[in-house]
Amino acid sequence: MPRTAKPKRRTSTTTSGRKPAHKSGNFHLEFKNQSQGLAWAAFKQHDVLFLVGPAGTGKSYLACAFACEQILAKEKKRIIITRPIVEAGESLGYLPGEFEEKVHPYMMPMYDCIDKLVGREGPWRDKINNAIEICPLAYMRGRTFDDAICIFDEAQNATQMQLKLFMTRFGENSKLIINGDPTQSDIAGDVALTNVMHRLSDVQGVGTVQFKANSIVRHPLIGKIIERLES
Repeated sequence: MPRTAKPKRRTSTTTSGRKPAHKSGNFHLEFKNQSQGLAWAAFKQHDVLFLVGPAGTGKSYLACAFACEQILAKEKKRIIITRPIVEAGESLGYLPGEFEEKVHPYMMPMYDCIDKLVGREGPWRDKINNAIEICPLAYMRGRTFDDAICIFDEAQNATQMQLKLFMTRFGENSKLIINGDPTQSDIAGDVALTNVMHRLSDVQGVGTVQFKANSIVRHPLIGKIIERLES
């Protein structure tokens, strides 16, 4: 995953051998592979961007990093995050709390990314907390998201109707980022994400960055595990 500087701290990238980097004011990222740098450039170029590839390549982290950078640079005003809620052997009805509290555990991977990017407290985190909105798909119909970075995580678990719903919500000065790994869907049948990407592949303003197993940065064993389990 990209490394980030702490608030109000600049990090030089001039040392020979460093990875390509992005720096906006005090917000600094160093990319760990070429795919991450390509994804960052694609964020700037496209209003709708698909990031697809195996677990551990930094897709969600990059999406959160771009969203945070846009908020801190005052380019956008909101971060909208959603995920399909796919139950794995335990019904939501048995989890404690109101619906929002039940949804929260599904969003923890995104909060983990934001914790690493801007810390759990401080001026940067305050700005991000004020901008972020968790929007379950069940509550999304009828909404329009202006001045926003809208992130759809784990999109391989979405139906085509859910993807269509999400992709028709964004308004003026907004961007959509859709992350997923079509090989790790938890729902039966064809993966809608693959079909949607294919249908939109030649639409201007829509882009795709494909991460490969050699782009995994989470732990070196992950690539080997995926290779063996998918062979």
